[in-house]
Amino acid sequence: MARAAPVTSPTPRPAPLADRSEAVLSRLQLLVTRKLDGLLQGDYAGLLPGPGSEAGESREYRPGDDVRRMDWPVTARTTTPHVRRTVADRELETWLALDLSASLDFGTGQWLKREVVVAAAAAITHLTVRGGNRIGAVIGTGGGASAPARRWRGGPPPAGPGVFTRLPARSGRKEAQGLLRAVAGTAIQPGRGDLGALIEMLNRPPRRRGVAVVVSDFLAPAEQWARPMRKLRVRHDVLAIEVVDPRELELPDVGVLPVVDPESGELHEVQTADPRLRQRYAEAATAQRATIAAALRGAGAAHLRLRTDRDWLLDMVRFVAAQRHARTRGTTR
Repeated sequence: MARAAPVTSPTPRPAPLADRSEAVLSRLQLLVTRKLDGLLQGDYAGLLPGPGSEAGESREYRPGDDVRRMDWPVTARTTTPHVRRTVADRELETWLALDLSASLDFGTGQWLKREVVVAAAAAITHLTVRGGNRIGAVIGTGGGASAPARRWRGGPPPAGPGVFTRLPARSGRKEAQGLLRAVAGTAIQPGRGDLGALIEMLNRPPRRRGVAVVVSDFLAPAEQWARPMRKLRVRHDVLAIEVVDPRELELPDVGVLPVVDPESGELHEVQTADPRLRQRYAEAATAQRATIAAALRGAGAAHLRLRTDRDWLLDMVRFVAAQRHARTRGTTR
């Protein structure tokens, strides 16, 4: 239903993002830097609240100290009870799960949905790749086959039908730019995608606690991806970025409209002049989005919705500001 995309006229579209990735990514980086840098001022906060988990220096035991933190080797050497201090883990590891299935190659607003996916990846990368933080990604372009980890410093990885590509987590702005070029250069392939399998790639192998960001339109059935999302939340802070086009929420009154499912190729003709049909479509789309929101909420993931007909960067700035304000008040989200 909401996956169907109108068949457009043969009017040529602008060159795809892969063909102009360097210029687009340079402009995107400048845009993101200007609007998001001001939100990142202040002291660095650890991933976990409290004293942290990384081992620090030892000091003499004082009444009231947690005996579970006793430093027995130092105590044995000095014959004086010592406890081990802990510090917050200051190196953040962020993983992106980017859905670039065929349903993302659609858009009736200012952007294609796939362009919003790349833009969201650029913003998240800018927010995290500092202070030695590492960022990696897994990209899904359809089907169930998987590809081994590849080096992506030199350009986009090869992609084919039914391929999941893993880009290893690395630190540094140069490496982050290489990751974004690889994402922008990934070709969308026909066929059904498997969002659940894509998210599961972040669960295996198990990784240290960090941040996991899933960017998709979440049009796959919720039962396909809800369980992997809940499993991911057990170990990581999870952000789900939902990409939406206005034509997926309501149909315009334009008479007979040919629509095609970009993943299966099925073609249908819809009489959009029928007000009852448009109403049923809008109600079904609203119910679908409510189901998606409920599944993400049940998984404990933070939920950000970006639309192709709105200023996605402004929506992201507001979201980041709200998250920081919530944490300042002592809540998580």
